[in-house]
Amino acid sequence: MKNLFLFLLITLISLTSSTSYQPTLLDADKVLGIWQTEEKDGKIEIYKQNGKYYGKLIWGARMFETDGKTSKKDVKNSDKVLQSRNLQNLIILTDFIFSGSKWEDGKIYDPDSGKTYSCVMKFDGEKLKITGYIGFSWIGKTVLWTKVQ
Repeated sequence: MKNLFLFLLITLISLTSSTSYQPTLLDADKVLGIWQTEEKDGKIEIYKQNGKYYGKLIWGARMFETDGKTSKKDVKNSDKVLQSRNLQNLIILTDFIFSGSKWEDGKIYDPDSGKTYSCVMKFDGEKLKITGYIGFSWIGKTVLWTKVQ
């Protein structure tokens, strides 16, 4: 009887003192804001819409015509209908869902190649680690973005 009491006491203490971490909305929204690409040739604004995360290209070193004002078009896109879209404010990150410590199930569009890849995003310190891939994320390409203050 004494052993049973001791066992129950230890179990009760361990259950009440365990502090399992549960991700919060604040963790999920940490990704929101403006991010500069690793090459410093683009800025992407990540925003939330209907519970999912998206990103649009708000600035790029090569996104304007020679007049410096007119946005270039998405000419590398394989879909002829989409080739008339402006690069400025082009949505390049779509449909990300926060899952504990990463944003997954999304896509990233590369306007330089006109290709779309599966993508996962997670933090590496203060930088945002973006991995675009086909098939398996461990064989994709990873870049680090820095948050613009």
